[in-house]
Amino acid sequence: MSRPGRHLTRRLFQLYAGLALYGVSSALLVEAGLGLEPWGVLHQGLAELTGLTIGVVSIVVGAAVLLLWIPMRQRPGLGTVSNVFVVGLAMDGTLALVPGAHALAVRVPLLVAGILLNGVATGLYIAARFGPGPRDGLMTGLHRRTGRSIRLVRTSLEVTVVATGFALGGTVGAGTVLYALAIGPLAQLFLRVFAVPPASPGSGTGVAAGSPGRVILRG
Repeated sequence: MSRPGRHLTRRLFQLYAGLALYGVSSALLVEAGLGLEPWGVLHQGLAELTGLTIGVVSIVVGAAVLLLWIPMRQRPGLGTVSNVFVVGLAMDGTLALVPGAHALAVRVPLLVAGILLNGVATGLYIAARFGPGPRDGLMTGLHRRTGRSIRLVRTSLEVTVVATGFALGGTVGAGTVLYALAIGPLAQLFLRVFAVPPASPGSGTGVAAGSPGRVILRG
């Protein structure tokens, strides 16, 4: 296989491995029951309300958020569309396979493993440079349209989804706080670990690719 072919294969592997592991990590946080990541709180709350699985809700919410890209003139990439489906499917698959945990001595390690794995997954799929996830693109689109800082837009979105999800029955707890504190440093670390160099100097092989050094978390 040629060098460009190997380069593309690596990026595709990182993309889908990262998205699948993201779904697995989110499922571990659900099983731990000690608090979910911000969008996970919303997904769980909507799942409680509708009776759908949390993975299916994740897919539906991702697709709905992607529609909001249209008026903001955001351009989706392969990673954007794949994010909508792969994460939710992996999440439901993991929840079907992993037995429920009741003892705190099991739930705490599940929480820690979920957060660590989420950092690995985030580094993998963002470093593949196939475009941001739907929720990431919503954040950057609002940043461009409003002129507000990324920090303010992200905080406003996440406070809104956490509050809405909690009101609907989603789990907020110590795990939510720990995730918020840990995921940024973890993602930055694994972005460096999994960084994919260009196929050749000056080449632009990304599809709707942003700079992975400016990490935007799916949450």
